[in-house]
Amino acid sequence: MSLMTTALNSSPFDGDPAYTEGRADAYDDAELLTIDQLTARAAQYGEHADLPRAFGYMDTVLEARMLHDAVTAAETELAWTTVVNR
Repeated sequence: MSLMTTALNSSPFDGDPAYTEGRADAYDDAELLTIDQLTARAAQYGEHADLPRAFGYMDTVLEARMLHDAVTAAETELAWTTVVNR
């Protein structure tokens, strides 16, 4: 007997095409813009785009911010241990 594994919805807009388009827009913009510029653009999406598209854009921007913060913390720790161990 097998059990079906279902995915939990993390956002009320997960099935909405506009949500996916917002995520795709942010993913494309992330190659050209800084995190702060992405955040400013996300604010513009919040004011001018439909709600699912704005949520999709902001979710991707938040993921990029968390990745940036994690990499920065790891690089800082590595630099600190390298300097201390010399």
